[in-house]
Amino acid sequence: MKQVARNLTDDIDGFLIGKEYLIMDRDTKYTRAFRHHLKREGVTPVRCPPRAPNCNAYAERFVRSVKEECLGRLILFGERSLRYALRNYVSHYHAERNHHGVGNKLLFPNDVTAANDEPIQCQERLGGTLKFYFRAAA
Repeated sequence: MKQVARNLTDDIDGFLIGKEYLIMDRDTKYTRAFRHHLKREGVTPVRCPPRAPNCNAYAERFVRSVKEECLGRLILFGERSLRYALRNYVSHYHAERNHHGVGNKLLFPNDVTAANDEPIQCQERLGGTLKFYFRAAA
């Protein structure tokens, strides 16, 4: 796990570059040395409270969504294609995908509003794996 912490905080391609917090559950694999290395690199490890199963539910749901809606439908050829797919999915997830938990609305809707009589257009990501339908503003 010390090596994982070094990889996460690597100066060149570390996942936690520019991040302030890492939210983690209370699994024993996140040792004191792991958390100490993160703190030394400027990332504050935040552990979920004990006996609070819903704290991790949002992260688990996101992982399930990305697997079902994106990664399970693609053939990936290495880390570069995985990063490309995840970057596109996150953009789609935050700006184009309806969320049931917020009344089937977009998390960050576009400020441009179109009349209901405008034609419906489709925007595709990842070769049509992810689609977003919208009405174009005149």
